[in-house]
Amino acid sequence: MPDRTQAPPISKIEKIDFPQPARYTLSNGIPLWVLDTGVQDIIKLDIFFNAGRPYENKKLVARATSKLLLEGTKKHSAHEIAEILDFHGTTLASPVDLDTSSLILYSLGKHFPKMLDLVCEILTEPIFNQEELHLFQQNTIQKLKFNNSKCDIRAYRQVTESIFGSDHPYGYNSSPDLINNIKRADLVDHFSRLYNADNCTLMASGKVSAEMIQLIDQKFSTTLNRGESAQPTLSLETQAPKRIDDYVSGAVQTSIRIGRRLVNRAHEDYNGLYLLNTILGGYFGSRLMMNIREEKGYTYNIFSSLDTMLYDGYFYVGTEVDNRYADKTIEEIYSEMERLKIDLVDDIELEMVKNYLMGNLLTMIDGPMNSSEVVKAFLINKLPFSSFNHLIYKIQTIEAEELRTLAVKYLNRESMWEVVSGGVNN
Repeated sequence: MPDRTQAPPISKIEKIDFPQPARYTLSNGIPLWVLDTGVQDIIKLDIFFNAGRPYENKKLVARATSKLLLEGTKKHSAHEIAEILDFHGTTLASPVDLDTSSLILYSLGKHFPKMLDLVCEILTEPIFNQEELHLFQQNTIQKLKFNNSKCDIRAYRQVTESIFGSDHPYGYNSSPDLINNIKRADLVDHFSRLYNADNCTLMASGKVSAEMIQLIDQKFSTTLNRGESAQPTLSLETQAPKRIDDYVSGAVQTSIRIGRRLVNRAHEDYNGLYLLNTILGGYFGSRLMMNIREEKGYTYNIFSSLDTMLYDGYFYVGTEVDNRYADKTIEEIYSEMERLKIDLVDDIELEMVKNYLMGNLLTMIDGPMNSSEVVKAFLINKLPFSSFNHLIYKIQTIEAEELRTLAVKYLNRESMWEVVSGGVNN
């Protein structure tokens, strides 16, 4: 019997095996990636299109098109679609991120053929009902009004718009005028231009049989026609960073967002910045947490984030503090950046962060559904799967001097936008 009075030894993670999906090409040229590692009779099908913001002809149309896909076809109303999914214990979602629009299907294997028919119907016969569009516009405007009353959301919206510009697909913010300006014809145009075989990628994960692969080929080869590949429109505005004070009457807290444009995941500095960001504010034991939460007590939570898209990326620090401590908190944030530019990270802290990140990566590929999200991220960012091993190698081998060099290069106050949203700060 094991001695349960003694904790098991801590073992260092030396290697993580990335789950390698199999690649197929459908008859109409659509790539299908298959991650057949499931033991339960469940299949997840990801269908994603290059149909996000960079490919819009009108602002917010990508989001609206994606949301209204499930709101009715020529054969089934939105209510009927929901009933079919519910009866078969199936989930079908249409999320949209900045670069892609997707359909994600979770289904029992025995119901997969019928659910695939429904998905193909949605992708060939959406009606984009005018009443549903009007309801979408009303709900979106109402939600926007609520969000604009929250200091943290106001600050986030302002810092991303400042970094990229109000006309950049990664920078513009929604407004009632933009929302109301969406017409049904805009949705039809966006759908017909971009929801085609040349802008589509499929990924099946879970318990995926050869028969399912054949069925996917049969259905999608006749559902999606070839078309023109999407071409992005990226109009970056460059302005000198500055501080933006956004006074919100009655706010008892102040939201702070400090950030700058950075790199995407394909950049040679990304892997090193991934570690640097973790040390600064990327986990609970980060320097920002230890200083501003644990020592100063200015906030309950503070973080830094390295967000990447296909064509760009940005870094920002975010927190909410009592109005009295806003300026003091900003100075402490920059103080921690300066420390990383001047002093080398000691071996103990660096080893702890390396172990944390290795454990986190191991968790990310635990099980077929988690693994599918990692694989999907590489596909959306058009990165080779070997990038995962490159990241692991960098985590294991990076030294303090390289981190300091990256901090000197990127963590400069003069390159940071500051947004302070909330009550009066002193």
